[in-house]
Amino acid sequence: MRRLVGVLATATLATTLLSSCSSSDESDGAPDDTVTADAPSTSAPTTGSSGSSGSSGSSESATPTYAGPPKVVGEIATGLAAPWGVAFLPNGNAIVTERDTTKVLEIKGPEHSVDTVGVLSDAVGLGDQGGEAGLLGVAVSPDFASDHLLYFYFSTDHDNRIVKARLAHDRLGPITPILTGIPNGFIHDGGRLAFGPDGYLYASTGETGNSALAQDKSSLGGKILRITTDGKPAPGNPFPGSPIWSYGHRNVQGLAFDDDGRLWASEFGEHTWDELNLIQKGHNYGWPTVEGRGDVAGLTNPKVVWDTETNSPSGLAYLDGHLWLGALAGERLWRVTVDGTTASDPKGYFIGRYGRIRTVVAAPDGRLWVTTSNRDGRGTPRAGDDRILLVRP
Repeated sequence: MRRLVGVLATATLATTLLSSCSSSDESDGAPDDTVTADAPSTSAPTTGSSGSSGSSGSSESATPTYAGPPKVVGEIATGLAAPWGVAFLPNGNAIVTERDTTKVLEIKGPEHSVDTVGVLSDAVGLGDQGGEAGLLGVAVSPDFASDHLLYFYFSTDHDNRIVKARLAHDRLGPITPILTGIPNGFIHDGGRLAFGPDGYLYASTGETGNSALAQDKSSLGGKILRITTDGKPAPGNPFPGSPIWSYGHRNVQGLAFDDDGRLWASEFGEHTWDELNLIQKGHNYGWPTVEGRGDVAGLTNPKVVWDTETNSPSGLAYLDGHLWLGALAGERLWRVTVDGTTASDPKGYFIGRYGRIRTVVAAPDGRLWVTTSNRDGRGTPRAGDDRILLVRP
């Protein structure tokens, strides 16, 4: 039996772990500046009105300024199946991955037509069994105009891997694996991809429910990786010959760079604390020694922590001085104010209105695309699910 299916024996353990969200700490001489997000009482729900259709509006300013709370102003797409990764092409079209169907979609033009450009048949999804594996993150090459390359993170029957493929004439070409052997499991498969301002590809991995992997620098599980476009360890990585950029992670689900090039990451905790971390080269974020913040020498504290019932953080985007974080179990969109290395004032919006929120990305027009994840085996699908919401920040 395939390894991924074999790990169904851990399903009982997984049930305990699924609702969780966090892991990390710091005691490097820096002051403890971690913010604790209060429970729903301080997360003033704002129910945005959803229109029947929406446009990413190329006529709008690329950096519009909005007053007031965020508002859902339309729907980009409906009837999707657990959309997981979203990335924009230079022409404004978007590439979307569906975790369990392993389809690669392209959402085109102001009409937001949805076309299937490929199916990654090597990917194995476990959504129908409540698992987390499948076709996960996507990133667009910084040189897409000339190389037409897309990068994907997906699960096979024996590993997680990063591959690249050329998109041409509305079809995805053959895939080329660039990094294989990332541990996989029924849960905690990581999967987020993002190109940094340095031109290197950053990838989040999970520890597959085996917490010891997070501290094991000989394993790629429970890490954030930094690699070249050919899958090699990027120059300047902290551990010679290794793709590891940071370690001690439980399951990072969101990566976002701010305007100053700092990398932020959202991370599932276990029973107590979910985290927002500021990622620094070579730092140890503490899992499983610490969940949330602590005072352990050599471990780096999160910048914000949430109780796991109001978060279960997934996708992360940076836009105009704020980080926007999707919550699965918490069924809300969090906004966190960023000032340099400080993150503060977390506020939750749309609480319970759209169900599980998976991915958040900043669109070229200065608005947000936000995906639901109610057809992922853990949500309660509603009419039209899953959908991509257009949010005015």
